[in-house]
Amino acid sequence: MQVSKKNLSDTTVQFTITGDAETLQRIKAETVQALAKNVKVQGFREGKAPAHLVEKQLNPETLQTEFLERAINRLYTDAATKEKLRPVAQPQVKITKYVPFDTLEFEAEVEALGEIKLPDYKKLNVAKKTPKVTAKDVDEVIAQLQKREAEKKEVTRAAKTGDEVWIDFVGTDAKTGDAINGADGKDYPLLLGSNTFIPGFEDHIVGIKPGEEKTFTVKFPKDYGVKALQSKDVTFKVTAKKIEELTEPKADDKLAAKVGPFKTIAELKEDVKKQLLTEQEYQADREYVDELIMAIAKDTKVAIPKTLIDEQLDRMELDEKQNLLYRGQTWEEHLKEEGVTAEEHRKRNKADAELRVKAGLVLTEIADREKVTVTPEDVEVRLQLLKGQYPDPKMQAELDKPETRQELASRLISEKTVDLVKGYQTVKKAA
Repeated sequence: MQVSKKNLSDTTVQFTITGDAETLQRIKAETVQALAKNVKVQGFREGKAPAHLVEKQLNPETLQTEFLERAINRLYTDAATKEKLRPVAQPQVKITKYVPFDTLEFEAEVEALGEIKLPDYKKLNVAKKTPKVTAKDVDEVIAQLQKREAEKKEVTRAAKTGDEVWIDFVGTDAKTGDAINGADGKDYPLLLGSNTFIPGFEDHIVGIKPGEEKTFTVKFPKDYGVKALQSKDVTFKVTAKKIEELTEPKADDKLAAKVGPFKTIAELKEDVKKQLLTEQEYQADREYVDELIMAIAKDTKVAIPKTLIDEQLDRMELDEKQNLLYRGQTWEEHLKEEGVTAEEHRKRNKADAELRVKAGLVLTEIADREKVTVTPEDVEVRLQLLKGQYPDPKMQAELDKPETRQELASRLISEKTVDLVKGYQTVKKAA
């Protein structure tokens, strides 16, 4: 096989590949053998006839089509491996010379990653947060447990702070009267004093009676999550369905025994503190790892094919659209409130998409350089742990698939690589 390589750009490579006669004849023999499974030759058992007799029974067009597919795939793969190419898409192939089973020359143009130049990932200036649980944090959890265990009693009096009021509500633009997406609800349990709604909303609900209807206008905060509603005056029409008085239990030993295997409130608080500390440590470690990877990615030099960036942009847009759908907003409405076209929105996110692609590449590159591997035993252990967590027969069948094992192997390599990078660092504590 002869291979010549031409770089059409930083991310596009063109191979000119010529197969030698010996290799082509070997591929032809493999092709005939593969097709022989569906050919019956009189006097021979299925699959036992000599190749030259099988070939006479084959449709010449079928044989050549299958041969060319096998030959091009084999030669291209060998060339890509030899040149250490990292393609990101299927090649565009053009046959330039072909004499059946004797001569084959073709051009293969493909998008591929350029050389990845990593920074010194063994010394990164990334600080890790130090978990800290205060008495206030613990008291807030205890307060939530008190609310959860509160006794509820329906009342007919006017609502007051501490009550749970079940409401129907509809929000409209105070100026135009147009309905606002996501500003309505039915049978919503609003705990007065929880401050879960926009500022000022609960103040209007205090004093309402069962069956009563109220209409009032409030201004949304200027930093509200939905840009179209920031600093906007919205008129709400609210109907109180029922009012429940909540009687919270005291934060004492009785509450501790009710919510878990605790004899005293002190034991409960100690357990809450431990759980909060575990959660904070887990979150701090996740954030630390993310920052490590991003720090490497920012200083990594690599030419990224447009295909990979477009795929990342597609994923980012899909996530954004799903979040908008959850908030009751369409993609078109979002673009309008942002004051951009779909193309401008995509262009604005391009730099972030490139960084995310880099972040996905750096771990693979480090794993290759550090020769990080996993054994079949490593994969089997993780697989058995997952099977123990998911006893559902359908999930068990999914876990038994070969592609699942491959995915687990990749995940384990990533985890080992992350641990390797973390091990190189002198961890600094953030304030």
